[in-house]
Amino acid sequence: MNMFVTLLLTVILGLSSCDEDSHNPVLGRPQLFGPSEALVKKAVDFYCEIFVYPKNETILLQLFKEGDRDKVLGVYSSLDGERGVFPILIRTFHDGNLECVASVQNDTSVEPSVSSVRRLRVIEPVKNAVVMVSSEKTEFFEGTTLELRCDLGKGNYATFKWFLNGQQISETQYRYFSKNFLRVFRTSSKDSGAYMCVAQNSFNETVFHSTSSVVNITVKDVVSTPSISFNVLKEDRNYSALVSCHSQRGTPPVTFTLYNRDELIGNTTEEDRSTTFTVPIVLGKHMGWLQCRADNGDQTAYSSWMPLLVEPVQGPVALQYDYDTGQNYAVVGVRFYCNASKGSHVKFEWFLNKTLLPDVLGSFYRVVDEAPVRSILLLAVGRSSAGTYHCEASDEYDNTTMISSRTKYLDKEVLNRLPDVVVAAVFGCFSLIIIMVCVCCGISIVYRPRNYDEKPLVGADIKKLITAYEEDLDFPEYAEDTASLLEATADDFDQVSHESVDEWLWLKTRKTNVLEHEED
Repeated sequence: MNMFVTLLLTVILGLSSCDEDSHNPVLGRPQLFGPSEALVKKAVDFYCEIFVYPKNETILLQLFKEGDRDKVLGVYSSLDGERGVFPILIRTFHDGNLECVASVQNDTSVEPSVSSVRRLRVIEPVKNAVVMVSSEKTEFFEGTTLELRCDLGKGNYATFKWFLNGQQISETQYRYFSKNFLRVFRTSSKDSGAYMCVAQNSFNETVFHSTSSVVNITVKDVVSTPSISFNVLKEDRNYSALVSCHSQRGTPPVTFTLYNRDELIGNTTEEDRSTTFTVPIVLGKHMGWLQCRADNGDQTAYSSWMPLLVEPVQGPVALQYDYDTGQNYAVVGVRFYCNASKGSHVKFEWFLNKTLLPDVLGSFYRVVDEAPVRSILLLAVGRSSAGTYHCEASDEYDNTTMISSRTKYLDKEVLNRLPDVVVAAVFGCFSLIIIMVCVCCGISIVYRPRNYDEKPLVGADIKKLITAYEEDLDFPEYAEDTASLLEATADDFDQVSHESVDEWLWLKTRKTNVLEHEED
């Protein structure tokens, strides 16, 4: 390897000697020096220097933008390797890659050489920022993509900040920044407001700013499905339904239209997302099916169909209750429920000791109105809540008909006392259990199981057996035992068969022993 390097150097030196001997000029590659960043309209100097060149030849140094040899940016004639200087008044077109080209001025046979490129950033302070809307529309409905662009009258190498209603916008899942663009996806009314951009760039330690004017963007909420309901109005003997249409969302103005099936009842445009229509009715008669439609320019929303039927209140009015317990199973809260048999627009009122409870919220109670279905009275059990309760139902539009429920007395002692029916039921069940236990015991005594496989010895049989022994054995020492046996009654020997067999074996054994004694 070392031999190869040595040989290569020798060949190169030889070729150089041959070139010098043949007087063929050699032009080395120039080097370009200068700033990497410059401010527009400021004068800066670039330098170009070449180290290998023909002796006694003038070297022409030229400054170009890379790829554009038609426009010379600077020229310098160098003698004896003198460094070339290019003073330049910076313009925006100087931005880019610069290069120095060296050539022999009076000998075109020598090939020119080119330096490495020098990157130059030309900074132009930002000015005249303005917000542009890509769609050219400043009002549109939610869900549309908003695209804004911050254009500059002057300036480059700028960064951008966006503001909505004076607050800087941060990038989120639905807000995206790209160069001088702001894109907002899946817009809603929250994206409405005054938009502006601020552009800035800097040179050395100097920062330049440009703030745009505001552009007002309005993102409209699509109108939501309207709700429909009605109240009844009585004027003399005539009745009317006041039909209400209301949408929770939707940027006004909203146009409402009311239909009875396919028949148009009326329409109106409102600024508060709700309106009311008046429709004549007859009590107790089905007047059709109503539907409300809402539109604020994007699409039409339809309510559900509602039957137009007004039923007067009818009884009976039921009063029911349940309760909650606390520690030691004591009742701490009671709920009363009041509902009428019929009635489409029912008003409920609650009474304590025949006195109307005026408000829905009191010191010990609260009323939850679920009209026209029912009304609920929530009570905290205490001294203040003791008394007799009842409720009354009437028509909302006509209070001439009042239907009262039954009354219910309530206090803490009554609620926590066991009802008489419960006490009687518990006592009856306990007594029945005792009677059943006694009957079972009696039956078990009377009908207890017995073993009748062998006939037991009764008292008369034993007496006969002992008399026979006495006739065979006339031993006075056994008289006392014989008398004891005679005193036994039939009940004393009324045992199961195996006990009688044991006694029989004992008597037989005793007789055998006596006979053996006599023989001796």
